[in-house]
Amino acid sequence: MARADSGQAEGLFEEPGAREAAEAATRQERETRAQEPLAVRMRPRGLEEVVGQEHLLGPGTPIRQLVERDAPLSLVLWGPPGTGKTTLATVVSLATRRRFVEISAVSDGVKQVRAAIDLARRELGMTGRRTVMFVDEVHRFNKAQQDALLPAVENRWVSFIGATTENPFFSVISPLLSRSLLLTLEPLGDDQLREVIRRARTDERGLGGRVELADAAEDHLVRLAGGDARRALTYLEAAALAVDDGAGGAASTIDVDVLEKAVDRAAVRYDREGDQHYDVISAFIKSIRGSDVDAALHYLARMIEAGEDPRFIARRLIVHASEDIGMADPTALQTATAAAQAVEFVGLPEARINLAQAVIHLSLAPKSNAVIVAIGEAMADVKRGLVGPVPSHLRDAHYKGAAELGHGKGYKYAHDHPGGVAEQQYAPDVVHGKEYYRPTRHGAEGRFTEVLDRIRAVLRGGRQ
Repeated sequence: MARADSGQAEGLFEEPGAREAAEAATRQERETRAQEPLAVRMRPRGLEEVVGQEHLLGPGTPIRQLVERDAPLSLVLWGPPGTGKTTLATVVSLATRRRFVEISAVSDGVKQVRAAIDLARRELGMTGRRTVMFVDEVHRFNKAQQDALLPAVENRWVSFIGATTENPFFSVISPLLSRSLLLTLEPLGDDQLREVIRRARTDERGLGGRVELADAAEDHLVRLAGGDARRALTYLEAAALAVDDGAGGAASTIDVDVLEKAVDRAAVRYDREGDQHYDVISAFIKSIRGSDVDAALHYLARMIEAGEDPRFIARRLIVHASEDIGMADPTALQTATAAAQAVEFVGLPEARINLAQAVIHLSLAPKSNAVIVAIGEAMADVKRGLVGPVPSHLRDAHYKGAAELGHGKGYKYAHDHPGGVAEQQYAPDVVHGKEYYRPTRHGAEGRFTEVLDRIRAVLRGGRQ
């Protein structure tokens, strides 16, 4: 009776159907939330949930100051996709209880930017509440659009946070960059990706433990993600849909076969810490050395698809350009170095094109190992103790008293002689006459063979 009376009393103050409407609204909110991508549902709610980027989140770092001291800082976040740029902006807004306004440089223009700034100014003036203005892909804004942000940043009407995947020194105007702190985000490591994946699989906001993930499938997922947390969660969600029947029974398991079919990406058997890593890079370099461009491109694709660090590939190309090509094609080193720079500036997937160009160039270039042989023999002599004194005429003669010791006496200034070469001994006596560099007749190095023969003849007074 008491419960009924209580219910009747409550009913006196409720609009008819109010409770049902509230419950329906809650259900609708849950259903809407469930339709959001897994990566959105799992977005961290605080700094303590952010995975990776420890160098940006420690004590005294700009983001900590922005959150803990409510400092009115402006930031430019530069990093590859899926490293947490949007996440950090959202977390800053939640932690500081600031309004969060997101502007997309893809679809919004100056009109939308100015309207958002005007609203932020009114909110600041009327209530004192600050606004975080997040501009995603800010590099896509042209100069006029970026200029529109300057007054708000200069006067701190908003806390501007811009996100870019491209080098901001080339894509963000200097006035905006100089008024902001530039923070660089790094791709997530394998262990960090595993943490993101496991949290999404078990958390109620994510998959709620409805699916299991086989170890081999997790390894493959980590390789496919390539340091991108968003990609990892997108692929995980696709695989989960393939095995989750929604019946609420025992958890289904995502194995490698399920994951391959769900994301249409075959599992490349490749362990970056094991034999495959060394076997594939060895075959890659030997294919370039052997001028088999097609095999070299196969191994390049295999490494990229398996998630190999592109910087490692680029470093090996730089070494190979001097070790196996050298002076036979001096431009090979330039191409390899340019590809390495492209990896840093552009990143994957686009940098695969730059790496492929370098591989093709190096594969088809004439080959010579004369450079590595030369430095190898020179270093071997030094290690054996062949390090005699520097000839007196080559020693430094600029300090007081050097002339009395005979330093510099008899030195022949090369530019005063025909061809810029004078008959003169440069090497210490113990290695005088040694010929470390022996150019081949391959490619451009054939020309250096003739040049070197003429130079050595002059140096030795006409003696061959």
